[in-house]
Amino acid sequence: MWKAVVTAAVAFVLLFCRSSTLDNGLARTPPMGWLAWERFRCNVDCVDDPYNCISEELFMQMADRLAEDGWKELGYNYLNIDDCWMSMDRDEQGNLYANKTRFPNGIKKLADYVHSKGLKLGIYLDFGTHTCGGYPGSIKYLQKDAETIAGWGIDMLKMDGCYANVSDMSWGYPDMEMYMNKTGRPILFSCSWPAYAGGIKVDYSVLAKHCNAWRNYDDIQDSWDSVTHIIDWFGDNQDVLAPVAGPGHWNDPDMLIVGDYSLSYEESKAQMAMWAILAAPLFMSNDLRSISPEARSILMNKEVIRISQDSLGMQGRRVIKEHGLEVWTRVIENKDFPSYAVVFLNRRDDGMPYKYSLTLDKIGFDYDMDYELSEVFTGQHYGHYDLRRVLTLHINPSGVVMIYAVPMS
Repeated sequence: MWKAVVTAAVAFVLLFCRSSTLDNGLARTPPMGWLAWERFRCNVDCVDDPYNCISEELFMQMADRLAEDGWKELGYNYLNIDDCWMSMDRDEQGNLYANKTRFPNGIKKLADYVHSKGLKLGIYLDFGTHTCGGYPGSIKYLQKDAETIAGWGIDMLKMDGCYANVSDMSWGYPDMEMYMNKTGRPILFSCSWPAYAGGIKVDYSVLAKHCNAWRNYDDIQDSWDSVTHIIDWFGDNQDVLAPVAGPGHWNDPDMLIVGDYSLSYEESKAQMAMWAILAAPLFMSNDLRSISPEARSILMNKEVIRISQDSLGMQGRRVIKEHGLEVWTRVIENKDFPSYAVVFLNRRDDGMPYKYSLTLDKIGFDYDMDYELSEVFTGQHYGHYDLRRVLTLHINPSGVVMIYAVPMS
């Protein structure tokens, strides 16, 4: 039965990709990079806090870190500006321009610098009358703003939805995609349309024709509660969300906060593992200039990234939820039979690792064959398991065990 389900799911993904994907050739795997918002917000005080304010200097420093510290080689190649980069008014011709104090050389020069590092630059606009921070919105200037950012050499656009009517988004986001395509520059398009429309109250087949990724749910905050609320929402709505994810079009649960202030080491591993299982964009929002070795090791884990970047692009699903323990699985492309990534997520906080046992046939491993099991973060090899051999794990509180299962020939 599971083989038939997997085969049908793979066929659906391939058909969906051919018929519905935004035709810009981008985001064939979930995009990766760095985004300013969660960590640096709208800090425009470059007098008293020059090290942390939204400025040309901040983004140049982050570009240096991405390029020089090994992030770029792992796939973290987008450097994204968020809100509060603009001047408060457009110029006399109606053009947007950067705040001249904080971005004295303009966005084009910053893009040139980022490109010289082998990276790509993303920027933020808002579909409404104003951005969430009160800067000029784009609703009356979609074509002009598309031409402006293309002229600057922008590679990705995050378009927010503050100060806009949700009913206007059904034409506004497609129009912006059309105008960007007309510029001839490939620009990865991240939309906030479903987040403002109630998450699942949009036609995702339409959305995927115009957006490479989309925010579905609330902004992430620097807390474990925020991370788990997002995980819960994705699990509760997976029957709507999972079928529409795939190469060129991704559900986006928001930024990785690994390396910030609130998450423990176990919680940080859990967020990274869950975002990989969800086939989510991996955009860090942290300070790469001072990130800890522990956080760096999580974000740079090659096996987790390999799962995240699997070419099949199937979003994982929650298959078990019991006793404070969740099991999520994701089908991974394999030449003959599917491999699987499995996350055992311990939602308990009762002070000791939780002992959990199961057989692989309980989570959808329905081929009568052996699987080689290994743990992604520790590298521990569990050996060969058929469908009926009992696997016993100990999962730390608010932590994960992440298994990669490869069928044996």
